[in-house]
Amino acid sequence: MMILVDNAGGEWPAINHSPWNGVTLADLVMPFFLFIVGVALALVYKKIPSKLDSTRKAILRSLKLFFLGVFLQGGYFHGENDLSYGVDLTLIRWCGILQRIAFVYLVVALCEVWLPRVQGSYFGFMQNYLFHWIFVVVTLTVYLSLLYGLKVPDWQFELPNNRNITMTVTCGTRSNLDPPCNAVGYVDRQILGVNHLDQRPVFIRTESCSINSPDYGPLPADAPVWCHAPFDPEGILSSVSAIVTCFIGLHYGHFIVQCKEHKQRIINFIVPAFILLALGYVLHLLGIKMNKPLYSFSYMCFTAGAAGAVFCLLYILVDVYDIRYPTLLLEWMGMNSLIIYTLAATDVLVDFIQGFYWKQPQKNLVRSFSSQVCSRKSWEPWISQISIIGELLVTLSTFCR
Repeated sequence: MMILVDNAGGEWPAINHSPWNGVTLADLVMPFFLFIVGVALALVYKKIPSKLDSTRKAILRSLKLFFLGVFLQGGYFHGENDLSYGVDLTLIRWCGILQRIAFVYLVVALCEVWLPRVQGSYFGFMQNYLFHWIFVVVTLTVYLSLLYGLKVPDWQFELPNNRNITMTVTCGTRSNLDPPCNAVGYVDRQILGVNHLDQRPVFIRTESCSINSPDYGPLPADAPVWCHAPFDPEGILSSVSAIVTCFIGLHYGHFIVQCKEHKQRIINFIVPAFILLALGYVLHLLGIKMNKPLYSFSYMCFTAGAAGAVFCLLYILVDVYDIRYPTLLLEWMGMNSLIIYTLAATDVLVDFIQGFYWKQPQKNLVRSFSSQVCSRKSWEPWISQISIIGELLVTLSTFCR
């Protein structure tokens, strides 16, 4: 899904990440991945021969993911049409997708290994994993307290393309969830440093920062100063909220381990999924907006519920009815997800291919493929033909009726 979004999201903004509030197709990828990590952890730690050995393996795996993420998203690869490589350590980006997964995985794995649990009856899931849910409540309390309780002062940053110019963002507010003055960005700036954040954040596609919103575009004439500011969508505080998504997946894994019948499992899958979906949607309507960069509470509930619903659907399709052929490609991608992500979704393969170009770096195979396959214009003739066929079918059905 992210390969699709990364290559076609510019031409089709509806599938690209939401500029700020709201949920799109791309915004489901991260929580879905964290959810399935939780499910896998419940199966891996179904039996724990040695807690110390399990802890050592979890720490090593997290470190591998973290440093791979820094290498892929820290700034070493400079992107399309740029054939230079390397990163200034004073500007390296410490956070990223794999770094968040590594952090969340480590926390949830250690909780699953070390927190006490009591094997009980079918109705005792909450009691069996009481300490797990206490940890979840504490995590959410810390996240919400900091998000709404921290006062964000005025702050400064240097322009990415001109480090000699310093800009000032005026804040001095509390409980602000807008791009320039939220507590998520404040925590990252205090701990990581403003120069180590994402220099091209998603909010530059908002109406305030782009005349082509929700796509990238030139700045409006009255664009605010913060449109140039850095912000990390996989920062520290938002990753604390992301831990809860993985715990929900872990709970689904517990259902698999403890429930032995399909009906039992499906009921336990679908009921929490719809409760979370409804809760996230209601919170969004009440003003607690779904927001991926902040990993807001409503976003966490809605996307975890969506992950649970999709998981239940796939369980019914594959495990209950044994219909595997439509999912064989997904199964193969799931078993090789890290190498596929490394090569395709982080542009390692793209950077390699675009090294072969015709006279100018811009005339490479990557650019040619993107312009021909992912361009909206290349699909418009096909879409118009489909529309004409659809209109003919509607007319024919009306006539026959």
